Amino acid sequence: MRLGYRGRVGVTSDGPAKPRVLLIGMMGAGKTTVGRELSARAGWPYVDNDDLLRRQTGRDPAEIRATEGEDVLHLAESDALDEALGLEPPTIIGVAAAAVLDPAAREALRDGGHVVWLRASPETLLERIGSGGGRRGDATDPDWVRKRARERQTLYASVASQIVDTDNRTPREVADEILERLQAS
Repeated sequence: MRLGYRGRVGVTSDGPAKPRVLLIGMMGAGKTTVGRELSARAGWPYVDNDDLLRRQTGRDPAEIRATEGEDVLHLAESDALDEALGLEPPTIIGVAAAAVLDPAAREALRDGGHVVWLRASPETLLERIGSGGGRRGDATDPDWVRKRARERQTLYASVASQIVDTDNRTPREVADEILERLQAS
């Protein structure tokens, strides 16, 4: 399915904009899974923030956090977001969960395309995170997840063009809702 999205990204005097879909939300919300589903259905490339970060730094996010701290990790994530936003649309981008903490990143997201907040309850996030393999150490701590979700919900909402609840829904159902919105734009 190819779409003719007329969003604010890539608007030129030559014709309609090309789409850029930015998936935001907490870890476990489904950014990677939904991003891959959208990519397969729309025929647009999917780019994951963590993959860009690894390519830029040669290290995993967990390693950067462990050796240099959270602030350095967030800077590296911002650099990866900048690179992703520089890619030629159409594209689908899975954005790092903490990107919304940075005011400059929030502005870049707002200007960057169709921002979809994949919203999930803390219970769903914890279920999807499971044992936390490959994730930060506190990712399986229910109190940490609830606190972060509560702290970030206003920030996610402030940049979202669309909010899609992912609790009890398949990636295909979530992708359908996003694609329907893009087609209506």
